[in-house]
Amino acid sequence: MILTLYRCFDVVGAPLIAFYLARRRARGKEDLNRFSERLGQTAHPRPSGPLIWLHAASVGESLSLLPLIGRLKADHPKTTLLLTTGTVTSAVLMAERLPARVIHQYVPVDRMVCVRRFLDHWKPNLVLWSESDFWPNFVTETARRNIPLILINGRISPKSFARWQHFPGFMKSILKSFTLCLGQTNTDTKRLQKLGAPVTDCVGNLKFAVEPLPVKEADLAALTKTINLRPNWFAASTHPGEEDILWDAHQRLQSNFSDLLTVIAPRHPTRGDQIARHLRSLGATVAQRSKNEPITTDTQIYLADTMGEMGLFFRLCKFVFMGKSFVDKGGQNPLEAAKLKCTILHGPYMSNFQKMKEQLAQCGGAVEVADGATLSKTLFDFFKNPDAASEIAIKAHDYAQSEARVLDALIIKLLPFLKSVGEDK
Repeated sequence: MILTLYRCFDVVGAPLIAFYLARRRARGKEDLNRFSERLGQTAHPRPSGPLIWLHAASVGESLSLLPLIGRLKADHPKTTLLLTTGTVTSAVLMAERLPARVIHQYVPVDRMVCVRRFLDHWKPNLVLWSESDFWPNFVTETARRNIPLILINGRISPKSFARWQHFPGFMKSILKSFTLCLGQTNTDTKRLQKLGAPVTDCVGNLKFAVEPLPVKEADLAALTKTINLRPNWFAASTHPGEEDILWDAHQRLQSNFSDLLTVIAPRHPTRGDQIARHLRSLGATVAQRSKNEPITTDTQIYLADTMGEMGLFFRLCKFVFMGKSFVDKGGQNPLEAAKLKCTILHGPYMSNFQKMKEQLAQCGGAVEVADGATLSKTLFDFFKNPDAASEIAIKAHDYAQSEARVLDALIIKLLPFLKSVGEDK
């Protein structure tokens, strides 16, 4: 019933959808040069031969697919790989990180006319759908065409699980379109089963297979020289409402460390100007990386409002607070920091990575802080006792290596479907 209503809105709601997309274009959230891709149109011809389509919602999901893309490209060199994502930031990052001859496209909006246009053009032989970006028309139309559709690294957060339980028939109609659903964790797998996925399994979290984030060594050397021996720490992927807390923590610490430098990287770099204005209004001396503003001896906050430089700041600053965890948004992935031997702190809201949070706590690889006062007290202890902080970082790094074989396990599950594509070595 709900799926039918969804498809009715797809038709009668076309003007509203067009208005929504126009607003996104006006706000810089769409790629003007490639907007036709969002309508299922492309200037890129489909190469001959088999084609595997991988879909990821945004930056984090697309990064987690890179190891799989690399393996598929190596094992099946005659098969075309197509990756779709939905955001400008992910497209920019993938332009830098994707291997040669892997095609990137923006995923079309989930209107049936756009979906069919996309599928008619690309004619995928196999679809690998990542995490939880469930678009009803895309999923059901792909299944209707008898194209194998595999959910990989499937994730159902507690909030999503509770929400989908109110619409059991709708979610079941989506999940039954998947030939196989592979959950990130046993909990995700059980939730997929309860929501109606007919065939499920768990091979682990593909994020464990991702290589450490890259860095431009010249930039790292330059920033290391600039901050020299100044005490510093990094707040990664922050969200609205957190910068005030971080500035308060900085002020508390500065009474003991007068030359303290706090580095803040907002999850959405487009917020950079707004954050800078706000922090300056509170009395902070701020330098913005996006504007090439230099770090001086007076700089208190270095605003890392750029794309693709997390690897730089995880290496520069060894004490890292994971953003989105002081606000009830589910937290950010701590694995990237763990792989680079950072000492990890996070707030109480980590539901998007609940199992990871629990396992890090069990092995002593992260510290949870309740608020800004606790954050500043914990950082004070780290600055005073760096050896204890280093032990936490080592435990986090060991944990990050604990599921290194997840990619091999995933490939084993995919082998029957890869054979059906027509190019098994």
